[in-house]
Amino acid sequence: MNEAIETLKARGFFNQCTDLEALSERMDKGPISFYVGCDPTGASLHIGHMVPFFAFRHLMKAGHHGIALVGGGTGRIGDPSGKTEMRKMLGYDQIDANVVNITGQLDRFLHFDGVLAQPANNKDWLADLRYIDFLRDIGSCFSVNKMLTYEEYKIRLEKGLSFLEFNYQLLQAFDFYMLHQKFGTILQIGGADQWGNITAGVDLIRRKLGGTTELNEEHQAFGLTFPLIMRADGKKMGKSEKGAVFLDQSLTSVFDFFQYWRNVPDADVKKFFMLFTFLPVDEIEKVCAGDINAAKERLAYEVTLVIHGQEEADKALSGAKAAFSGEGDKSHMPTVELAKADFDAGVNVCDLYFNTKLCASKSDARRLIQQGGASVNGQAVSDVKAVITTAQADDDGEFVVKAGKKKFIRVVLK
Repeated sequence: MNEAIETLKARGFFNQCTDLEALSERMDKGPISFYVGCDPTGASLHIGHMVPFFAFRHLMKAGHHGIALVGGGTGRIGDPSGKTEMRKMLGYDQIDANVVNITGQLDRFLHFDGVLAQPANNKDWLADLRYIDFLRDIGSCFSVNKMLTYEEYKIRLEKGLSFLEFNYQLLQAFDFYMLHQKFGTILQIGGADQWGNITAGVDLIRRKLGGTTELNEEHQAFGLTFPLIMRADGKKMGKSEKGAVFLDQSLTSVFDFFQYWRNVPDADVKKFFMLFTFLPVDEIEKVCAGDINAAKERLAYEVTLVIHGQEEADKALSGAKAAFSGEGDKSHMPTVELAKADFDAGVNVCDLYFNTKLCASKSDARRLIQQGGASVNGQAVSDVKAVITTAQADDDGEFVVKAGKKKFIRVVLK
């Protein structure tokens, strides 16, 4: 088996392939061109989107040429795969702005050099398609009966699938066909929910360029999918109490990003090391064989390092140590400034938890306190009528306010 494919298998990326043996043989002969697609349905990618792009990096390391396709064209429709209802339609200007943001995020992760990695936008060939010509040339290659056998369409048919969304598979298949024509791309990779769309592209290339017989080597095409990642606790990968874990720091702070990984279930630690870091497998085995909390801290650091860089990873680690072990640097903790004059007079503890946004409401704060989950500067607070004053501040004139074991904030008086 080809070494790059073995790497993907060993690290948990492999789900299924259209023709694994033939793909392995082709990759053994030399570098190939492959692609991963994502639609700009939001201003930022979240960590759940990144599984195929971590695989992208492994294939790059093996010398293969990758294309990161951001769907400025398909994003105008929205992929129905994995969705129980139609996506919200975005304006074209918003889609274009999202393309710019996401392409920038992928550039920072993949380092586009035009050799091993480059961006593409399917708006370039989809935006000005002539509908009748597209139906005659491309639509004639698709069987509606076959399309309806794919699981992503079966699920949506139960609740309703618009004709607009039904066209999505044709457009994604056309992307593969266009990239094959422009760059010689022979492999599309993606999540398991993309299997129908990916195989549709493989089939389109065969029909348009290979006739009804087996493809000649020049026009081979393959699809490779990865498992959809779920957490051991049943939560969807990349989802936290605050929502999706985004790459954009304005949507998910680096510290919250770090803490997401620090708090994953024990059973997921090794799996996430394999998928979301580039540490060698033998090193991962050693780390996971030791103390589980140390392993989680290392996981959090390594993933933050890959996504946000060493400086931000170091700050997040330092802030976590300051909060939980008394080490590190408090200045790297999540921080809020509140008026010193208010604390001179005394602030009700429920107001404090609400004002620091550790609790969404004062009633939530009361429940937290009554259930024994509140502490200020390491001292438990059990009375909802308690008043916090400047006299209770630490030696630096600050407070570390905690909600449960995992949520906390540093309060600086101004």
